[in-house]
Amino acid sequence: MSKLVDIGANLAHDSFDDDRDAVIEAARDAGVGAIVVTGSSVSSSGDALVLARQWPGFLFSTAGLHPHHARDLDSDTIGQLRQTARAPEVVAVGECGLDYFRDFSPRSDQVKAFEQQLELAAELEMPVFLHERGAHADFIALVSGFVDRVPGAVAHCFTGSAVELEKNLALGLYIGVTGWICDERRGAHLKELVRDIPLDRLMIETDAPYLLPRDLEPRPPSRRNEPRYLRHILNTIATSLKADPGEIARATAGNSARFFGLPQFADPEAD
Repeated sequence: MSKLVDIGANLAHDSFDDDRDAVIEAARDAGVGAIVVTGSSVSSSGDALVLARQWPGFLFSTAGLHPHHARDLDSDTIGQLRQTARAPEVVAVGECGLDYFRDFSPRSDQVKAFEQQLELAAELEMPVFLHERGAHADFIALVSGFVDRVPGAVAHCFTGSAVELEKNLALGLYIGVTGWICDERRGAHLKELVRDIPLDRLMIETDAPYLLPRDLEPRPPSRRNEPRYLRHILNTIATSLKADPGEIARATAGNSARFFGLPQFADPEAD
């Protein structure tokens, strides 16, 4: 069974406080070879780093300020993120970007926070873990000024249109696909669009505890998503591509390991 890499799981979320170690072990038992724990604020980025240090070689982390928290940006924020990002366990700057769908922070604050984090990634020569919802034109305008200054960029949890996918790919972005593709109400279009993603640009993620695949059987008693369900997402993608799941697993794991500079977390061919 080929190992998988979950490029985005919010394991520092408080919904995991009572059983976090069991959740991580369950992911490992389900064939996940590495997990990148998402940082979305100064505090959660620090918490993600603590987790990565507790599970060396299996958990890694990011350091960033989600656009929902952009209003919290102050003179110390970038300095604190810089300090966290310099830790060897931290493999990307982000989650950062724009979210005009929720608008939990003023758009001007979102743009400012996004620009400063792109600058930080360029300074530290680190890849960026990107968020965008309802803001694609501004997102593309900002990212286009930095794609040549950072080692790589991934559009986390892509849910957009064919035109948006085309523009992301034209900029050289990697594409992260979540359990959204398993949602017959909102994500059916992704089963078509995933065919347009070059295999060497595709990554997979759960975004746990969010986006539990709707077609998961048996359905867990809670609606909490976990990294152990990553293979279900992989299998849905493989079905859409009419491809062998092992081939997709090896490709996405290899893409993730190269993108984030992960050590050889496991032999992709190993059982």
